[in-house]
Amino acid sequence: RVEGRVERVAAAESDAYFATRPRGAQIGALASRQSEPLASRAELERRIAELERELEGAPVPRPETWGGYRVAPEAWEFWQHRDDRLHDRFRYRRDAGAGATGAAWTIERLSP
Repeated sequence: RVEGRVERVAAAESDAYFATRPRGAQIGALASRQSEPLASRAELERRIAELERELEGAPVPRPETWGGYRVAPEAWEFWQHRDDRLHDRFRYRRDAGAGATGAAWTIERLSP
């Protein structure tokens, strides 16, 4: 488990990262309507072929839906299975005042 703040990265940062992706991945991201029903694989391949023709020699624009998130963790919890059900659990908590880049963490053993 992770607890902390989550923030969407700025569009400029998403643009910069998108530009480092292989062209095929960029076109695939533009062609795919992620998680929406797809009639067939052929439909997706047709969209990709159309975009390859339309964008030949031009940069691939980043889809508005494509971007990243940054997690600033305040706590991490780890669970390790044991056959006797007395599982090992540990929580790492950022010490108060450590700041976003601080390396001061408290480690606690938790009851299973």
